[in-house]
Amino acid sequence: MARIALLSDALINKIAAGEVVERPASVVKELVENSIDAGSHTVRVALEKGGLGRITISDDGHGMGREDARLCLARHATSKLRQLDDLFTINTKGFRGEALPAIASVSRFTMHTAEPNAEVGTRVVVEGGSEPVLEEAPPRVGTVITVEDLFYNTPARRKFMRRESTELQHAEEAVIRLALAHPDVAFFVEHGGQQLFTSPASPGDPRERIAAALGPGVHPHLVPVEERRLGVTVTGHIASPEYTLPNARGIYTFVNRRYIRDRGLNSAIQRAFQEFLAAGRQPVVVLFIDMDPRAVDVNVHPQKLEVRFSDAKGVGDAVNAALVRALRAAPWLGGKDGPAFEQPRQAAHYAMAVERFLTRAQEATWGAPLPLPGTQDAPGPGAPTSLPFPPASGPSAPGSAFSPTQPPPPGRSLGFGQALPQLNEAPPPGYFGALRPMGVLGERFQVCEGPGGTLVVLDAHAALERARLMTFQRALEQEKPPVPTLFGATVELSVSVAKALVEGREALARLGLEVEPFGGTTLALKAVPPPLVGADARALLEALARALPPPGSALDAVSLAEALRVLACHAARHAEGQLSDGKLRALLGELDAADFHPSCIHGTVVVLEMPLLELERRALRPPGPKI
Repeated sequence: MARIALLSDALINKIAAGEVVERPASVVKELVENSIDAGSHTVRVALEKGGLGRITISDDGHGMGREDARLCLARHATSKLRQLDDLFTINTKGFRGEALPAIASVSRFTMHTAEPNAEVGTRVVVEGGSEPVLEEAPPRVGTVITVEDLFYNTPARRKFMRRESTELQHAEEAVIRLALAHPDVAFFVEHGGQQLFTSPASPGDPRERIAAALGPGVHPHLVPVEERRLGVTVTGHIASPEYTLPNARGIYTFVNRRYIRDRGLNSAIQRAFQEFLAAGRQPVVVLFIDMDPRAVDVNVHPQKLEVRFSDAKGVGDAVNAALVRALRAAPWLGGKDGPAFEQPRQAAHYAMAVERFLTRAQEATWGAPLPLPGTQDAPGPGAPTSLPFPPASGPSAPGSAFSPTQPPPPGRSLGFGQALPQLNEAPPPGYFGALRPMGVLGERFQVCEGPGGTLVVLDAHAALERARLMTFQRALEQEKPPVPTLFGATVELSVSVAKALVEGREALARLGLEVEPFGGTTLALKAVPPPLVGADARALLEALARALPPPGSALDAVSLAEALRVLACHAARHAEGQLSDGKLRALLGELDAADFHPSCIHGTVVVLEMPLLELERRALRPPGPKI
């Protein structure tokens, strides 16, 4: 009796599933790749329980007829190869015809598909590798595949799955890799009904897709890369060395739009960045290597994550040359190729600005308040003064009394974020919430770690002032003033101040303050808005007397703008020393929702931003000669 026997198709499919379907992310990858090969413009991925419960992939591709729907579940059935030579000129994601039967053999598999303009669609059901059951279904655009209870019939495989959150992370990453390679396709991922990744098609600006995948903070740091050599074209984007990550998650390499992992390419990337990266940091790199399909073998890995180049050294050299060219020509080194980085954040200028400001701070009298940044601290020509926020009005706004190219009036210096308004822009969404507080400098400045490993110095007073201004403006916009909080204080004031406040009682009431005469020039402050409870009543009233509009003025946001700024400033001054960790986090959340257009008394919020790269350089600078 022969000891060698042919394996059954069911067993063959399960063995193939062991190679092709490693985890839910493998299913997502294979099915989304099929959607892309089908010419889809939109791909939607819905997951339950990290993908182990259910995976649903829907697309608007060209779909399949009944016969193709049946054949696609047969092993080694594919529309992408016909003869041996086709194997060496592959331009599609899939080509082996193994994924669908392998997935159907270890899950409860359902597919609903139809060809364009078909009068009837096809529904296919496969239960754990059993014979497909086909039935007619309503026509639809494209294909929907649902994979439920993955590995339910192979418990030995299922027990090796990680936690739900881990599997979900891998599945989302599988979509991100494909989304980066195909910015012309819209991708939507949800888990348990909650959106995880939403990225409309952005063929005109690949940076939008990179920002959607890696976070909005990377967008202003992205620099284009391009290198053309005989048979090899390298394009893509890198983030400036000022934006780095603690791990290699931000390195994406694609060969003919297929994500791959290759040690040679990673080595070329690391060599290019070795002079620019701080210890323990990794770059952000999204590179596309386009070459003749005959010069690369994609059929060397079960999941097609590795390839073999006919000239690996030539490809590595092209990648290294592309990165070195971009890095050495970029503005952070003082290069002249400005268009490569439209709004440069020059590390050297920032470092000098930090040094000038901290030097003045050290020279200040011990215990005195730290000096506010001024033009003497501003970065050099061509560099933004800080994280730029747009002033809608104020000394640097268009049409004001002086411009960035003119000196400010005597006694008035431009604040950070105002010296170069043409470079100003709104903070990226979620910027403040992403800051990691590290400590307090001078009992006022919050030192934080920003996106990409930058040092961010936050002026706590100006931050609170901005947030409180938004609070008071919203209260003023309501139909009736906010309910004031009882305060109870009597203040003796000068005649002019008392008179101005009594005449402006209606305006004060609109602002949430209740003031009554208490005999002579003494006034009773009976109520104030909640953020001002406990504030210095005398200082507040004296400042308001100068800021109130003339009697008879319309009491709207325009006439009360100066008074609102006074309220915000005094509320910030009162709360400045009470910033616990929880309150600081809440404040950062308020800043993310704040409008930075209205001007405040003390200007912008972020005082200075300094890249980790420049800190590392200064830390490693050799000491000067001994005197």
